[in-house]
Amino acid sequence: MEINRRRFCQLLASAVLLPRLARAEAATANATPMFAAAAKGRDGHYHLYLIGQQGELMLDHILPARAHHTEVHPQLPLLACIARRPGTFIDIVDYQQQRLVKRIMAGRGRHFFGHGIFSDDGRWLITTENEINSGQGRVVIRAMAQDYAVIADYPSYGIGPHELVQQPGSAVLTVANGGILTHPDHGREKLNLDSMQPSLVRLDLHSGNHLEQQQLPAAQHQLSIRHIDTNHQGTTVIALQYQGAPGHNLPLVGIHRPGEAIQLLRAPAPVNLAMKDYCGSARCDHSGRFAAVSAPRGDLITFWDLQENQFISSIKSRDGCGLAATDSPAEFIISAGTGRCVRYNLEHGTTERLPLGFKAAWDNHLTALL
Repeated sequence: MEINRRRFCQLLASAVLLPRLARAEAATANATPMFAAAAKGRDGHYHLYLIGQQGELMLDHILPARAHHTEVHPQLPLLACIARRPGTFIDIVDYQQQRLVKRIMAGRGRHFFGHGIFSDDGRWLITTENEINSGQGRVVIRAMAQDYAVIADYPSYGIGPHELVQQPGSAVLTVANGGILTHPDHGREKLNLDSMQPSLVRLDLHSGNHLEQQQLPAAQHQLSIRHIDTNHQGTTVIALQYQGAPGHNLPLVGIHRPGEAIQLLRAPAPVNLAMKDYCGSARCDHSGRFAAVSAPRGDLITFWDLQENQFISSIKSRDGCGLAATDSPAEFIISAGTGRCVRYNLEHGTTERLPLGFKAAWDNHLTALL
């Protein structure tokens, strides 16, 4: 599909802004949303759940297959739940009206990589996708005002784009190109581990212009750049997954500031080794100073100071992966494949188990609606 930049620019200039409606207070009379996430239910089906402040179930939407990440619209009571690679669906759900608004299917010869965002102004849904024949990554923009029609299709300038974020207060997208070539005919098999070239790319939302690309040194080319988050100061935290032979104990967290090389951060040797070469999610806290990075294979959540560029501490969390910041500084919600969800305050070192009224195996990511 060709990049339709002219059409995108016309829409950008002429589109009427979506109403800045307040986010829905609740799907039930006396409840307030807390977080949304995909999970496997006890019935064996895959679901999108919305959880309220008291742990109550506010939305139970059955998905056609396993999903990965869920994104909340910045103004409207909408959730976008994106299929796990190499899935081909995105469910747009109105959690106030409890209904499926739209099931978006990937274009011919494409599949999703599990992640997407709404633009800060709420007009666009932006996803990372695979162009299957070429193996090249794409960043695709769909217009909400046109029933999610594709109005721009940019290269990601790499292979295997996964998570992406919009730089707060700007029209800059940051894309994590994992560097791993896959093909639906081979399931989730990784086809190019010897030659993979992960990268962190910044591009312009409105034009697709390539603004910056950072790669790791050749000796560390098997550190896949998969999950990222960016704070309001423009610092991006990177969760890495090592694809080489075990035993090298490479650093698994990175940070990036615009115009600078990626800086790798290492936890103390015993912690770094316990992370088992795999980080599953990264989130900045409300203040932007602290970040949490999960290592679900090692049953660890690690915490990092983005101002001092250093490791702070870690806590145990069996199969803990999903992370979201609360509206309090230095505080996170953590979800696990075991079904457990906790609120952890880094400043006070306190852990509060959330009182969920049901059991589910949470998928890799969760999104706060606080």
